Amino acid sequence: MSPVAIVTGGSRGIGRGIALRLAADGAAVAVAYATRATEAQGVVDAIRAAGGRAMAIAADVAREDDVRHLFAATSTAFGPPSIVVANAGVLTSGTLAEATAADFDACFSVNTRGAFFTLAEAARRVRDGGRIVAISTNLTLQVFPGYGLYAASKAAVEQFVRVLAREVGGRGITVNAVAPGATDTDMMSDATRQHAPSITPLGRVGQPADIADAVAFLASDQGRWVTGQVIGVNGGMV
Repeated sequence: MSPVAIVTGGSRGIGRGIALRLAADGAAVAVAYATRATEAQGVVDAIRAAGGRAMAIAADVAREDDVRHLFAATSTAFGPPSIVVANAGVLTSGTLAEATAADFDACFSVNTRGAFFTLAEAARRVRDGGRIVAISTNLTLQVFPGYGLYAASKAAVEQFVRVLAREVGGRGITVNAVAPGATDTDMMSDATRQHAPSITPLGRVGQPADIADAVAFLASDQGRWVTGQVIGVNGGMV
């Protein structure tokens, strides 16, 4: 049976790169998006132009019903998913002293609650022998002022991954997280884009394709013996 992939937050940045790479590897891809319908359709069009199969599905991962619809619609169109990438996220910055309850809710609603709904539904719906990957961040290891909420929201996701790997391992399903370093997307500030190469051993910022390649490995048969891991894909930035 051909692979079927769901990529949340697939309309831009790292998610777009992952969707394109999985499609190039032969997967039918459901490109999930919350608000960027035009961009999501652009990813679908690019996949189809290259001879692949894809569809865009609106889904706010912070809403459990939306996540269930995402999986159901994917299964109807392509068959049950064998690969799920929980990528959707928002970046919240600012010191903890300045952060508000609304900031907390906005960050954790998507990054943590959304990942929880996605991973839980994946555990229920992914085929035996499938692959589940969550996107975290190198900021769970690095300590930079102003990123406390974001790092904490992703640290919870890493713990979900470690536990879920043990819960579904008996079905041959692997569960891992990829933790990117500074990656060139529209979430990156100009200051980070200029400064990051100087603190990265490989001397540049990452590209979405760098992250997508790591996800593709974990999603492939070559990644069959890797599970419960958080893999830094960061050019050596630690």
